[in-house]
Amino acid sequence: MAKILFLTPYPTNSAPSQRFRFEQYFSFFKDENIDYDTLSFLDEATWKIFYQKGFLLKKTLGILKGLLNRHLLLLKIHQYDKIFIHREAAMVGPAYFEWIYSKLFKKEIIFDFDDAIWLKDVSNANQNLSWLKFPDKTKSIIAYSKTIIAGNTFLSNYAKQFNANVYVIPTTIDTNYHYPSKKTISDTIKIGWTGSSTTNKHLELISDVLEHITQTYSNVKIIMISNQPIISSKFKLKFVEWKQSSEIEDLSQIDIGIMPLPDNEWAKGKCGFKGLQYMALEIPTIMSPVGVNTEIIEDGKNGFLASNKNEWISKLSALIESKELREELGRNGRKTIEDNYSVNAHKDFLISLIKH
Repeated sequence: MAKILFLTPYPTNSAPSQRFRFEQYFSFFKDENIDYDTLSFLDEATWKIFYQKGFLLKKTLGILKGLLNRHLLLLKIHQYDKIFIHREAAMVGPAYFEWIYSKLFKKEIIFDFDDAIWLKDVSNANQNLSWLKFPDKTKSIIAYSKTIIAGNTFLSNYAKQFNANVYVIPTTIDTNYHYPSKKTISDTIKIGWTGSSTTNKHLELISDVLEHITQTYSNVKIIMISNQPIISSKFKLKFVEWKQSSEIEDLSQIDIGIMPLPDNEWAKGKCGFKGLQYMALEIPTIMSPVGVNTEIIEDGKNGFLASNKNEWISKLSALIESKELREELGRNGRKTIEDNYSVNAHKDFLISLIKH
């Protein structure tokens, strides 16, 4: 039986990038003769405050604890056949641990990443710790690894500069968990967005659009699902605090899902996860035509792409005014997820990369 160690930034079952890239596959491992352990860099206490402003001492102690645990791992690393690293072994410093694992201990590394992490992107809450980030180490981690799993083609093309053994597996949806529910009949149309404090700024990109829509349609409400609200003077919104226990129920109240993005290099590395969630729940979706979004959405068939204010307004208006269009795009979106972005569609390939 193969034994794999998963090294992650965050505790198990806490961060979407981990949950939807590989943790949701753990339930299949026993039948595939794969034994595994997980070891996060941040512990639960540090994770809970890490993206909040302040708490500098607690964050520093949490980082030091993570570094200590990564060193202590060297005492038992011989137990594992392979090391699966999501994003980086340590959230600070150069590719020190990856070099030790691959060069000194001769361990085979599977490296998985789902963002353009070679670019510096530091949350507003942790600007004072930005000097500890070494985004340029990504190319070294890729070079040290045996197998690279990239979340989209843009990321894959970057990785292929440093390693030929690169495979694309998109962020996937468990279609049994993300299952559409029957909506309550209502005259109110809810336009919804989900994200976190690090991506709240993306919703603000279309604040003028949402102001226009809420002024034009009195029956439209804006729903924001996040761990932290934004304060908008241009439009009213209902803030729903994100909770894993109610995430599907909260998303299911949305009638139209939106995913605005800036057109920059960091955004091109995103894996379209918000849109995938909406589509899996048969929520008609509008996304910015940035990066992988143009591969996910066939404009007008399984969703809409909107690149400017006029397109956002016209496509939102079309969905607001037509229940039939919402239902049609919702059904087609769900079919896209089942065929191309579901756990079932990619399970066998991911397991084969881990085993072989």
